[in-house]
Amino acid sequence: MAKKKDLTNDVFEYTNDGFEQIIYFHNKETGLKGITCIHDTRLGPSCGGTRFYDYKSEEEALYDVTRLARGMTYKNAAAGLDIGGCKNVIIGDPKKLKNEAFMRAYGRYIQSLNGRVYTGQDMNMTLKDCEWMNKETDYVSGVLRKGAGSTTILTAKGTYVGMLAAVKEKLNQDNLDGLTIAFQGVGAVVQEMGKYLKENDIRRIYFTDIDEEKIKTFKELFPLAVYVEPDDIFEKKCDIFSPNAIGAVLNDETIPKLRTQIIAGAANNVLKNEDVHGPMLEEKDILYAPDFVINAGGVINVYHEMIGYHEPSAIQTTDGIYDRLMEIFEIARTESIPTYKAANILAERRIEKLVRMKSDNVTSRKKFQWNIE
Repeated sequence: MAKKKDLTNDVFEYTNDGFEQIIYFHNKETGLKGITCIHDTRLGPSCGGTRFYDYKSEEEALYDVTRLARGMTYKNAAAGLDIGGCKNVIIGDPKKLKNEAFMRAYGRYIQSLNGRVYTGQDMNMTLKDCEWMNKETDYVSGVLRKGAGSTTILTAKGTYVGMLAAVKEKLNQDNLDGLTIAFQGVGAVVQEMGKYLKENDIRRIYFTDIDEEKIKTFKELFPLAVYVEPDDIFEKKCDIFSPNAIGAVLNDETIPKLRTQIIAGAANNVLKNEDVHGPMLEEKDILYAPDFVINAGGVINVYHEMIGYHEPSAIQTTDGIYDRLMEIFEIARTESIPTYKAANILAERRIEKLVRMKSDNVTSRKKFQWNIE
């Protein structure tokens, strides 16, 4: 995926990196403003969430939306979905700006893209926001009457089966029995994972968060779990370190502190710099379950809403995260590359194969028509 580039206002520079379209949008009446980035639609219409964040500058928002859009292309392809990647960012303070008129204006904007972009929840976006948007657009997920509603349920399930895959690969066991897990962040996804975690005889759970309510809720779920301060979680000896909060948490400062065998969690972009910190994990013999693969349950949920929600099918696709990770681990072994590179290769090979297949089908149809005539 993309290396970090300098923040820039030169939007057309991004087209040289394969981005299909970048759109700045604004609504004067509500104060709505933001950026949509469509990275790739070769497999189908683009899909990616909406992030509502008070960026320091438009340049920072542009960098974030392009980075996230490219990531969605890889995530969707690696998840076996026939959709491309995009991302939307709304610029501003959600606590001050968000209301029904604001979100409905955003919904009208999404509708104006005529299905080229399908969006839903991300940072600071709620089910209520999606319900407001749904009054103006056909292209929003996270609406209860359309499907399963919140993406949290399948994100949690996918992260759990991804943990099982990593444990199978690294420790050659089929469950989490006897293992120690350190959770960095215990929000909705980890809390939803609780019902799966309780099926295992886990030896010990360490956890941290900066939100007192989340800490309290997790303690109620797991009374014996040990709370540690945020900066101390990296040093806890464990079998699985599970990042489930902000990105870029695995970096020059934190990786040397790690005392774990496996990295597996629902957070996005946990490696601050893939080309630097991926190899650092390899040197420490830590197995990394690539984040955009293990946390794909949410976008799988959205995809099944797009095609007509059928819960058993959505669950089956999410369970497939186990097999996709095992395939990635095999690529990494056989080609002697880090797992993050193997995940990118898996996504790229699938895109290339399906694009080639579509091209061959078009050529075949033309030849068939010619023969008839």
